[in-house]
Amino acid sequence: MGFPVVHLVTDGTLVPDVGAHLDRVLAGLAPGRVAVHLREKSLTGAALFALACQLAERCHAQGQLLLVNERADVALASGADGVHLPVTAIGPAAARRLLGPSALIGVSCHSAGEVASAVAGGADYATFGPVWATPSKARFGAPVGLGRLREASRLGLPLVALGGVEPALAPQAVAAGAAGVAVIRAWLTGPDPAAAVRALLAAFA
Repeated sequence: MGFPVVHLVTDGTLVPDVGAHLDRVLAGLAPGRVAVHLREKSLTGAALFALACQLAERCHAQGQLLLVNERADVALASGADGVHLPVTAIGPAAARRLLGPSALIGVSCHSAGEVASAVAGGADYATFGPVWATPSKARFGAPVGLGRLREASRLGLPLVALGGVEPALAPQAVAAGAAGVAVIRAWLTGPDPAAAVRALLAAFA
């Protein structure tokens, strides 16, 4: 399917009911180059594994990817397509040894220096941000903005812009060099997850 240009990050705190959250995740699987990032830090390992298995089956049935946040072991056991590594996780080289050469391995970056380290570590892509202000990334300080995204994109690693991304802003991220966008609220909290995802995909048409 090629590199996924829209990365849908789950967040059970926004939709606390597990069934409703899963329904919204599945409703967001609009056709296109989409990857779901399973990011549920409050779940036990067993619960995360069960959810990963369920999502892997549904994502693969629609030709889309599933990435598990941080837990390379859960990614491997569930048949997910790769892992996304926060700054506190194992490095991409270690994840590659576990998951193999075909896995998609991403890392979280907030500066050009961190992107350079991701390149050296063998990551396939990096999320970069927050580009715009967003509550979920407030602890990382002020938004990095489009200028720093443009600078970091010159290092050659595919960058996925995240932080405050809305469908109307996605074309600006693309113009600044982003290879994709990652969203949480834009698809999980809106009235129509599939429509939001289609609008995001349109920025890459």
